[in-house]
Amino acid sequence: MSCSATDLAVLLGPNATEAANYICGQLGDVNNKFIDAAFAIDNTYLLFSAYLVFSMQLGFAMLCAGSVRAKNTMNIMLTNVLDAAAGGLFYYLFGYAFAFGSPSNGFIGKHYFGLKDIPTASADYSNFLYQWAFAIAAAGITSGSIAERTQFVAYLIYSSFLTGFVYPVVSHWFWSVDGWASPFRTDGDLLFRTGAIDFAGSGVVHMVGGIAGLWGAFIEGPRLGRFDNGGRAIALRGHSASLVVLGTFLLWFGWYGFNPGSFNKILVTYETGTYNGQWSAVGRTAVTTTLAGCTAALTTLFGKRLLSGHWNVTDVCNGLLGGFAAITGGCSVVEPWAAIICGFVAALVLLGCNKLAEKLKYDDPLEAAQLHGGCGAWGLIFTALFAQEKYLNQIYGNRPGRPHGLFMGGGGKLLGAQLIQIIVITGWVSATMGTLFFILKKMKLLRISSEDEMAGMDMTRHGGFAYMYFDDDESHKAIQLRRVEPRSPSPSGANTTPTPV
Repeated sequence: MSCSATDLAVLLGPNATEAANYICGQLGDVNNKFIDAAFAIDNTYLLFSAYLVFSMQLGFAMLCAGSVRAKNTMNIMLTNVLDAAAGGLFYYLFGYAFAFGSPSNGFIGKHYFGLKDIPTASADYSNFLYQWAFAIAAAGITSGSIAERTQFVAYLIYSSFLTGFVYPVVSHWFWSVDGWASPFRTDGDLLFRTGAIDFAGSGVVHMVGGIAGLWGAFIEGPRLGRFDNGGRAIALRGHSASLVVLGTFLLWFGWYGFNPGSFNKILVTYETGTYNGQWSAVGRTAVTTTLAGCTAALTTLFGKRLLSGHWNVTDVCNGLLGGFAAITGGCSVVEPWAAIICGFVAALVLLGCNKLAEKLKYDDPLEAAQLHGGCGAWGLIFTALFAQEKYLNQIYGNRPGRPHGLFMGGGGKLLGAQLIQIIVITGWVSATMGTLFFILKKMKLLRISSEDEMAGMDMTRHGGFAYMYFDDDESHKAIQLRRVEPRSPSPSGANTTPTPV
């Protein structure tokens, strides 16, 4: 809103300057109130989304705890807590600056270390909190891949390095206004005239965490007993399907902050005076997220039934999360019907990656590398195939004739940008995290001893078990057998029924 006292005075007649100044002053005050309200609404929306994304840490903790054997429960729970704690400190000191410290170059940010000069017109404390929740989600993905055999100090080192440097550099490339492949670049020099589209992080978050976990698990090697001497896979099942389901629902709930919250603002109009605004796009994004996850869950349910003959709840939960990981990159720029295709293919990708991992004798207790890495990569390709031009223009700025989904008539340039994103994320994370895990192994800081692994890290590293339990392995079967001893023969020579000791 604007008001000119000079123009208004003419309309009011002679000697009306004072009245015109008063009216314009009142309109200016009203205008400022609207601006204040817009800032408050958008910041509240972003903070609420940050709280939802942070609640996913509880989901990760429950999912991880249920997916490991009971003798390692305290260990995996503690690592999830420390992902958030160490990640918070290092993202505050370095990570946010490397990711969003603008103005900077295309590779890495160089302002806002320790949140210096925050808040600004484009960066507030709410944005830091939201981005921190994303950073620790990537670290949480990695912890699942290397569960049940990793030294505690290795968790601290990799989590700090990932959240403080590796992940922020990737997010700078694709989400900062200065990033070399970002669709938000202000100079108009976009990769293939479009930039890489990764709205909420199929590549930036899920591929980064998944590939980091891939290298950690590969360098460590499989858990003891995961494969027999002939190379045949042996299931080391998690101890609690209940915790797995609880964690899955918590992650599902948090994903409504992860994907719709990535708009950062909600009070943005696309057509003034109509229902067509960012609030509608937020709702559409929540719908596409839901449909992709639901489709992936059902596809996994029937797929595993055909492959194994069982209705397995753990596999269905992983399939559901695979659908979410895949839709995350394009959730805001596709139609709901396309999300069903995304979820269906994501489930097949996960099943295929798990089969390949088994043949290669790769051991990931939570299927994190397959789920987040494989399905995240598919999500980027899916976006290149089904992204709608009108949605891209609404979110990333109006550019008539911009490249969009290949199957939507938008040509192959967006697909080229997405493939480049997959390649550079894989290369960067491999070069950094792969090297880190290799160094930790050479320094004997990565894997625990065989004795500690067999006994369980709760007892050997954390002072005791999380709760009383019996794992379904040979050692505890022997204990159960020893608890039953036969009585001495009766004088008549007949044996009595064994009684518990």
